[in-house]
Amino acid sequence: MYDIKKIINLNPFGYGKFSKNKIFNKYFNRLNQHHYKNCQNFRQVCDGLGVKGGNKIKLQNFPMLPINIFKSFDLLSVDRKKIVKKVFSSGTTGQQLSKIFLDKINSNNQMRVLSKIVENVLGKERLPMIIVDQDPRFTNKLRFNAKSAAILGFSLFGKNHCYILDNKGNINLNLLKSFLKKFQKKKFIIFGFTSQIYEHLLKRTNINLQSYNCKNAILLHGGGWKKLEKFKISNFEFKKRLNKKLSIKNVCNYYGLVEQTGSIFIEGKNCGYFHTSIFSDILIRDKDFKLLKKNERGLIQLFSLLPTSYPGHNILTEDIGELKGEDDCKCGLKGKYFLVHGRVKESEIRGCSDVR
Repeated sequence: MYDIKKIINLNPFGYGKFSKNKIFNKYFNRLNQHHYKNCQNFRQVCDGLGVKGGNKIKLQNFPMLPINIFKSFDLLSVDRKKIVKKVFSSGTTGQQLSKIFLDKINSNNQMRVLSKIVENVLGKERLPMIIVDQDPRFTNKLRFNAKSAAILGFSLFGKNHCYILDNKGNINLNLLKSFLKKFQKKKFIIFGFTSQIYEHLLKRTNINLQSYNCKNAILLHGGGWKKLEKFKISNFEFKKRLNKKLSIKNVCNYYGLVEQTGSIFIEGKNCGYFHTSIFSDILIRDKDFKLLKKNERGLIQLFSLLPTSYPGHNILTEDIGELKGEDDCKCGLKGKYFLVHGRVKESEIRGCSDVR
């Protein structure tokens, strides 16, 4: 049976290039064989392409699944009776959603790896936490969307949680100011989706926090760039405005998919690039699915060692990205590092933070 117990406690970014490739390829091959054996739909894809797995197969030659396949099929690699959680991608009313099925082992591994990755930004100590969203704790525990899953997942890294949006989606300034008055002299976390932070903390002109100190904040955000594109707000401009208006200098962006929850890609400090961990990898392909080299833009293909209850280990996304290098980033984090330039224009708008 596929198991990652031996590597789950390794430093996600502290490996050498040779050991990363050796470890990842070994475990990825085992994982691919697990899905081939236990998921009929995935097995049909592999058989159709003539690729069943094997120790000598290169990573780029393993069968990948288009991300939209999770909208059309219930893909499971375990008995349905073992499923403890269903996560749905967020979308507009009437839009078909991706469905991800998690058993207890898969769900626990996701949280353990997410914790290891996030420690590189927040440290191991749980800190007071502002969440720029509504409290999702009262949602259906068996079925909930990607946005709620992300909020609940990241909330585990904080304490004294302060959800500053009310049930109507409006910011509660009194609640926000009360939190800052109590915790501003300590290190604290601000978490939210990029568009929510921009809309409620930056765009609003009636927020006056000058009498409060936010310089001790660590702001962690992800997703939601689709909404900011129309305002022509880049990652650099976003950080610049956070510093100017709220005196927040410690800002970290992350990139991830509900289809590969846990193995997120963290932005390195002061480099502006996302980094793979020991649990993830990335390739860039052109419109004909041919591999692209460094500094060439194309479709992002993502690999993860975490999905065991469903075959989400090798996904071709609808995002456009660009590989910039490997193991030599100025931020000090090991692994491949890359940029995300947005969504393919013909594809539908999707993403957990683009929906209210």
